[in-house]
Amino acid sequence: MEPILELLCDNALYSTADMAAMLDMTEEEIENKISDYKEKGILLGCQAIIDEDKIEGEHVCAFIELKVNPQPDRGFDRIAENIYRYPEVKNLYLMSSSGYDLQVTIEGSTMKEIAYFVARKLAPIEGVISTSTHFVLKKYKSNGIVHKSSRIDERENCN
Repeated sequence: MEPILELLCDNALYSTADMAAMLDMTEEEIENKISDYKEKGILLGCQAIIDEDKIEGEHVCAFIELKVNPQPDRGFDRIAENIYRYPEVKNLYLMSSSGYDLQVTIEGSTMKEIAYFVARKLAPIEGVISTSTHFVLKKYKSNGIVHKSSRIDERENCN
C-alpha cells in the first residue's frame, strides 16, 4: 500500500503537514495525492473509531450470516444492493465460506432492535434463504485499534 494511504489508515487525523514531514514531501504533494485518491475512488472516506463502552447510551453490534440464492442475471449483487441501502448496515461482505454467502454487520441500540431489523427487513428480501445472528459481547480490537477497558471485570482476576 502507498505510504500516504498507510498513514491515513493508521490515523486519519494526521494533518497534511504531519504527513509531509513524515514522508519527506510537500503539503501540496500530499494534498494532490489525496485528491487523486478520492477522484479515483481509492479513498472512500475516513472514520473515527469510537469505544462505545465509554460513552452514554446503549450500543449493540451484531454479525449476521446470510445464505442466499444468487439471481441469474446479477448473482449476489442485486441482493447486496438491497441490503447495503439500510443505514443500520455498517459492513457487507461476500464470503467464500460454504456455510453462508454474505456477512452483514449491523449496529443498533438494543438486541431487540437488531432482531426486529433481521426479521422484518433482511429475512424477507427476495433470495435470502436463511439468517444467523451473532451478537458482539465485547470488542477487544477493531480496525487495528485495541479497546482498553476502564472497567475491571472481577471474573478475570484469578488471584
